[in-house]
Amino acid sequence: MDTAVTAESEGTVWGGGNRPLGASYGKLMMWFFIVSDALTFSGFLVSYGFSRFKFIETWPIADEVFTHVPFFHGNYPMIYVAFMTFILIMSSVTMVLAVDAGHKMKKNAVIWYMFATIIGGAIFVGSQAWEWATFIKGDYGALETKGGRILQFVNAENGERAALADFAKTIPDTRVEHDKNVGVWFEAEKPLPSYSVNEVIAGFKANPNIMMRSEQIIPDVDKLRNSNDPADQAKLQELEQNYINLENMGEKAIFKREVALAKLDNAVRVVEGANLIRNEYGSRLFADFFFFITGFHGFHVFSGVVINIIIFFNIILGTYERRGHYEMVEKVGLYWHFVDLVWVFVFTFFYLV
Repeated sequence: MDTAVTAESEGTVWGGGNRPLGASYGKLMMWFFIVSDALTFSGFLVSYGFSRFKFIETWPIADEVFTHVPFFHGNYPMIYVAFMTFILIMSSVTMVLAVDAGHKMKKNAVIWYMFATIIGGAIFVGSQAWEWATFIKGDYGALETKGGRILQFVNAENGERAALADFAKTIPDTRVEHDKNVGVWFEAEKPLPSYSVNEVIAGFKANPNIMMRSEQIIPDVDKLRNSNDPADQAKLQELEQNYINLENMGEKAIFKREVALAKLDNAVRVVEGANLIRNEYGSRLFADFFFFITGFHGFHVFSGVVINIIIFFNIILGTYERRGHYEMVEKVGLYWHFVDLVWVFVFTFFYLV
């Protein structure tokens, strides 16, 4: 009976045996790697989600952070990130075409599709490096208080972020940067910010058209007003005492003028751009996750580009033509599709939600 069942099932897809799905050792190991790496990325994204939920009121708004486009000045929220995503998705399409051409043993087609995939990956990696540089440099600037809070500035006329250069006053002889040509000894120091705290404060006091906002996002005020919970009523009273734009739920709260002037007394440093320690856009955890998650994904894309280049030259040399199959292209294609899929999740959770 057992022999009959085995013989009958040998010709089916689920027939069993040493190779039940007809997958080679190389493709099976690639799938093992993809599953383990997917678990790693899942852990990162879950950690990001918990942190954002915990600090939701001070979390930066992505539309106000990622507004840059190379060679263009202005405010273009998420445009360049969407372009990067489109390029990576299209490179996945060309990889599919390369694998299909390999199955049909069309060497020239595989070459051209692999070349297009490499170009797409290189553009994505370069774009991500540019985005990092822009994020690190910043273009507005902010103040940090003794408690680590970030104080940002906005234009009263249009409600858009105001750069420190738009209103800060230059006070001569308030800052001295070390010069190795002067003095008995020289000690290297970090570059000074564009303006000192006193220069920013003086400019703010002299310019009534500049307003200050906190990291805090305005909650649902109507819900607080309709609540009978004493804690909600106390929170509502605090918001009404300190802020002016309470009807704009989901935006950053703007301080009343007298409250803003009082907050300036606690300012200790100027923050320009973002790094692993400080972040002019808000919570420093946002910058930490940005560098770690996008950097880890960028390393995967860079590794994929390097591997694709190696495979590309092997195709030109006819290595896989002599083997009689292009399975190596299919295996690297699995990795490339995985990297593409991961970015879809990163883009969704980090930039869109």
